[in-house]
Amino acid sequence: MGIQLVLFLFLASLRLGLSQDAEHGLILVQGIQAIAETDDNFICATIDWWPHDKCDYNNCPWGNSSAANLDLSHPFLVKAIQALKPLRIRVGGSLQDQLLYEVGSLKSPCHPFQKMKGGLFGFSKGCLQMKRWDELNHFFDNTGVRKEEKGEEEREYDICRVIVTFGLNALKGRHPSGHNNVWQGDWDSSNAYDLINYTVSKGYKIDSWEFGNELSGKGIAASVSAVQYGKDLIKLKEVLNSLYNNSNFKPLLVAPGGFYSKDWYDKLLQVTGPGIVNVLSHHLYNLGPGSDEHLDRKILDPEHLSKVESIFRSLSETIKKYGHWSSAWVGEAGGAFNSGGRQISNTFVTYRYLDQLGMASRYNTKVYCRQTIIGGNYGLLDTTTFVPNPDYYRQASALLWHRLMGKTVLAASSDVFSPSLRTYAHCSKGRDGITLLLVNLSNQTDFTLMVRDRVPLSSGGHENGTSTHVENSFLNNLKRAFSWIGRKGSDVTFREEYHLNAKDNYLRSQTMLLNGVPLELTNDGEIPTMEPLLISVHSPIHLAPLSIAFVVLPYFDAPACAAQTKL
Repeated sequence: MGIQLVLFLFLASLRLGLSQDAEHGLILVQGIQAIAETDDNFICATIDWWPHDKCDYNNCPWGNSSAANLDLSHPFLVKAIQALKPLRIRVGGSLQDQLLYEVGSLKSPCHPFQKMKGGLFGFSKGCLQMKRWDELNHFFDNTGVRKEEKGEEEREYDICRVIVTFGLNALKGRHPSGHNNVWQGDWDSSNAYDLINYTVSKGYKIDSWEFGNELSGKGIAASVSAVQYGKDLIKLKEVLNSLYNNSNFKPLLVAPGGFYSKDWYDKLLQVTGPGIVNVLSHHLYNLGPGSDEHLDRKILDPEHLSKVESIFRSLSETIKKYGHWSSAWVGEAGGAFNSGGRQISNTFVTYRYLDQLGMASRYNTKVYCRQTIIGGNYGLLDTTTFVPNPDYYRQASALLWHRLMGKTVLAASSDVFSPSLRTYAHCSKGRDGITLLLVNLSNQTDFTLMVRDRVPLSSGGHENGTSTHVENSFLNNLKRAFSWIGRKGSDVTFREEYHLNAKDNYLRSQTMLLNGVPLELTNDGEIPTMEPLLISVHSPIHLAPLSIAFVVLPYFDAPACAAQTKL
């Protein structure tokens, strides 16, 4: 560790010296009061229904990654989910509104999705056999059970069921109106009733049922009016109340799983009224189509990345005004739509993901579902080999975010001029202090940063977490920056730093470096240990160009974090 630390610091200082630009700055963290809170299980990933012949731009990246045929026994898949536990998995996607369930009174034959001219998204209706539903639930139940061998004995330990959100078909019973892509008619709940009834009878615990996929507003391939959708959600809530009447567990009702349209979402909450919709879910694909040749530019453009903030803000206002009993989820986010960007979405260049995690959490987003665990060009795991892509390691549940970032969100800002520095702060998870997430989108600017708390407004601080300029010298800032250590942390001499960057600084590399060391599976297929650098708390933070850092500041004086550390 000593040699590694010296080498890392030497390379960091060398980059700083050779950089075209260097900027010093002060990070301000308001630790007195939280600005938002996420769910305990903030990190989520999806499993879709796309079959192997789903192709975009002459590329067919889905393979056998569908919920209908994914190899649930593959050791890399199992170990990846175990490392991310407790992980929420959302099962759903574009084809869920054409999915029937082979149970109860279903009279039509149960066939898989097939290419069909004129079908929604170019596919026929599909069907979920109950044998496969049993297999999926067995997988969800047992993936959290790890086995440990001791001599001739083997014992199970660490039981933690995957948290499941399942997307229901919201188009059954409806028909196209002939006007644009609007569908009309009442929802036929019979097949969904039979599936949920079967699920309850088997004792399968589905944490939440989501109604429909991308039918809100103008929809994608189909849409339903907010008034009709609201009436059908009331019907679904009655189904859930009836079937879970004798159960101590009550699942959440999630809707609409579409793209946010203010008028549509507002009307939906007004129609359904209190207590019907527990979660308002929305989808984010703010990079445009996967065929865009300039995706990497968008990913590194601070102005483009910040545009999505208006959606978080507006949805938060919708909930406050019309649905204070509900919460916001990002139900699906893949960056670029149509399976993601080839040679982009599954490489290190996807800064968007971590930046969006930080931004979403600032607006009380409780859950953020990454598209996908496996499948498409944006999977956390390679579709063919199941080996983790770079974004798996930044899928920060157990690996970085989940280990370090607590659910309490703090306002954070900086006085640097460059918009390329993205700064987020949370209370640290399970211990005193705070953790910073720092993202450097610049390809030429090194940042040298100090941290300070509770800066008075008269000294240049800003309560709202926006960028401010503090007219003080770097050395004066350095002297003031560590006033947060105080008596409680008087024995603390080191902070933890986790620096991420691409191998050879090639942003399309599929190899990520943590503190200069490649992140690769062990020979046994295990996720590697992720050890931090220990840096003196009295030294500034150095952030290299095109890099990401998690910085753990122990005993940062943040009263807002006191209650969390007691949990």
